Amino acid sequence: MSVFLGEILAHPALAAADPVIHPRGVAADSQPVRWVHSSEVLDIAPLLRGGELLLCGGITLATATPARREEYVRELAQRGIAALAIETGGALPEIPADMLQKAEEFGLPVVELRKVVPFVGVMQAINSMLVSESVGHLQQADAATRAMASELAHGASLDKILAVLAGITGSAVKLTSPWGVTMGSAVPEGWSSEVSADGAAGAAEEGAADDGGSGPGGDANFSGTPAGRVLSVDIPVRGVLMGRLEVLVPEVADTALAQVAGERAVDILGLALLQHTPPGLHALAGAELMRAVLNSAPEWRLEQLAPGAGFPTDSPAVVAAIHAAAPQELRGAVESFLSSRRIPCAAYLDDAELVVMIGLPCTEAPGERRELLESLRGLEGDHDAVIAVGPPVGRVAEAAWSLAEARRALDVRQIRRRNASARRRFPARGLVVVDAQDTAVESLALTGLDASARDAFVNRQLRAVLEHDAQRQSQLLETLQVWLDSGCNTAQSARELHLERQSMHHRLQRIFELCGGDPRGTGRLAALHLAARMAGLP
Repeated sequence: MSVFLGEILAHPALAAADPVIHPRGVAADSQPVRWVHSSEVLDIAPLLRGGELLLCGGITLATATPARREEYVRELAQRGIAALAIETGGALPEIPADMLQKAEEFGLPVVELRKVVPFVGVMQAINSMLVSESVGHLQQADAATRAMASELAHGASLDKILAVLAGITGSAVKLTSPWGVTMGSAVPEGWSSEVSADGAAGAAEEGAADDGGSGPGGDANFSGTPAGRVLSVDIPVRGVLMGRLEVLVPEVADTALAQVAGERAVDILGLALLQHTPPGLHALAGAELMRAVLNSAPEWRLEQLAPGAGFPTDSPAVVAAIHAAAPQELRGAVESFLSSRRIPCAAYLDDAELVVMIGLPCTEAPGERRELLESLRGLEGDHDAVIAVGPPVGRVAEAAWSLAEARRALDVRQIRRRNASARRRFPARGLVVVDAQDTAVESLALTGLDASARDAFVNRQLRAVLEHDAQRQSQLLETLQVWLDSGCNTAQSARELHLERQSMHHRLQRIFELCGGDPRGTGRLAALHLAARMAGLP
């Protein structure tokens, strides 16, 4: 069975901390915990997967502003952690009331640890217990996989193969096509055998999105089955999405076991789909083309594969690199949008990265690319992803360069997020579309200059500003970056930095004094802008 927050708080390692959970009445016995982690870093949310109990000593929270504490709580809640445990006393006598209020609004349980306990010892004790639990799940999941493989070897139907998984997990299971058509289903003994494929059942509405899995199963409908939680796992075959496994886990069953077993069954179900409904030639050609792009294959190979995937060899194209919490779900949304516009595309999921090549018309390619960026920003659905769209290339054979630039844009965005002040923090979740052409300067600096040359140039142009920020904990460099990126628009920069206009003018005046005067109308403006864009690059 899963390990829940109530059980962990009762463990001797944490019970010694005299824990109190806020708000009162939180159902700790129904809140599963996947792992226990400790960190004082306020920007920890992007590094978490969800389901963690996060231990915090309160040192950085004690000096953080109310706005930063609220943002910290919001980011952790959006990341889906199980609970936040904060040690009080010493630097942080009590958890601020406004922070507890925000946590309650965001649905994040907060545990107050009223006595000091060694976090290292807590993590060792409880994570050992969680690892033992995981080993048990893996053993059961492997047994299910072996049994499913045996059924497949004897020519069993999809329903019979799925029945093995249903029996071991105690859950209803259904295998659908990417378009929602049911291809097979099974329920444990004693359940209703009716598993419907259309509509939106109350059970699915009550089911939450999968923690750290492949995507939410909110559209599943299991009529006649007990209410519970719906998990979803995508089934790719040779790089092509061929199906989706949906698992309805009743409240009395083990959600963690169902998740592990579902993920371990992907290969067997992929083989079963390959036997029953092999992917079409067009889809296979697209997957093969994208594998060639990912492997930087010779140009002749890309030109050879492109026509079969629907790309004329001389047509312009862009490549997008996508990092998403649910990549296959976003893949479906992107492919549906492009298909509705009759835009050729080919997609491939490489580990956690989704790579999509998108064709552009031979005429008006720049304008079409701009429209594409805006359309991607408006994709329907609640997607947690960053989409970096590479620069356009004149022919498919140059697609690897567009992909490389898109990936570099993702790296630059991460650097900017890390260096941004709390006032201008980049969002941790939600759909973000990045234009790789906006990071062309950083790309050139990273590929054409070594680190020592970049640092020397930045120091020559901005040494006084950098020293001022280091000594006084100011944000003059960030102010200069935003101002220059806005085309020296003071009012727009003040809005982006959340500053009063007078404060913005004072900052600019100080920057001008440190840089030798107002750079507008001089050749120094370009040099300062280049140095500001390169500052912070590794």
